[in-house]
Amino acid sequence: MSDTPPPATARNAVVAAALDLFATQGFEATSVEQIAQAAGVSRSTFFRQFGGKDDVVFSDHDLVIAQLRVFLAHGHENPWAAVCAASIRVYKHFAADPELARRRYVVVRQVPALREREIVEVFRYERVFDEYLRGAVPGLDPIDAVAFAANVTAVHNHVLRRLLRGTKRVPPAVLKDAYDTLMHRFGVHPDGERPAADDVIVATFPRRMPTAEIARRLGAELG
Repeated sequence: MSDTPPPATARNAVVAAALDLFATQGFEATSVEQIAQAAGVSRSTFFRQFGGKDDVVFSDHDLVIAQLRVFLAHGHENPWAAVCAASIRVYKHFAADPELARRRYVVVRQVPALREREIVEVFRYERVFDEYLRGAVPGLDPIDAVAFAANVTAVHNHVLRRLLRGTKRVPPAVLKDAYDTLMHRFGVHPDGERPAADDVIVATFPRRMPTAEIARRLGAELG
């Protein structure tokens, strides 16, 4: 067995092999050596790639969160819609291989320690969205940022669980429609529409729209 770090496809093979072993003989009863042997990699390669057995289960999250930060770092006219688009990207990543995602879900449900780790991983996404909104919408009330980030994360998890608990694909359009509804509830238009430029601007905003978002839109119109 080689000590050369495996490419993405080989890495996925390690994850698949580990999940198979976890499902058949249990998470605690499965050793790193057994996983490495089943995947055809050395023990040292395994630890270099994953660190531990629980890291195999949650191996995608570091990469996905790094990609989210890059996506959100680019300029977005509508920060609220950008958060929703970022979440849809996460969904597409895990929905790309629904069978693997379902196998991972079953293993996590069976192991309390993995369920606790899952809660921590979910919070990492929520924190990324919260931090982005606070930076993208100057003066935004932290409560509005936290509330929107938490709602986006909760909606994402709800739709993802529908995929994981079923046998059919749940298209990303389902999630997008849910986010459009969520943004309307926050008084934010999903498309970030603005009135045409003119010498006089008469603006109306939903009472529930965060005041910082009102100020951001007015500033953009007058800037």
